[in-house]
Amino acid sequence: MDETTEQLNRVFAALADPTRRDLVARLAAADATVGELAEPYDMSLQAISKHVKVLEEAGLVTRSKVAQRRPVHLDAEVFDLMTKWIERYRRTAEERYRRLDAVLSRMSETDQPQEDAS
Repeated sequence: MDETTEQLNRVFAALADPTRRDLVARLAAADATVGELAEPYDMSLQAISKHVKVLEEAGLVTRSKVAQRRPVHLDAEVFDLMTKWIERYRRTAEERYRRLDAVLSRMSETDQPQEDAS
């Protein structure tokens, strides 16, 4: 498998978990530390840290050090990769539906009773 496919596999696997999807949604609004991310959940700081690590390994987030804080940032570039992948299959599906619509339209036209010209 090529690197792009591997990264997509990691991203989609990371986003399969509802807690990680929620973390991504929250990070879309603002950067946060692991402690801040953990606040609304009934799970340990270590568990949230593991979720963040999975997101980080998938390339969805990065961490930096600002003074004593270590904020987690959402990395939007990975979403571009996902969007391109999804868009390719969306276009293919739309083309198939257009062809199906054309076939159904032709079938509908042939099913119409012909008016008698006499």
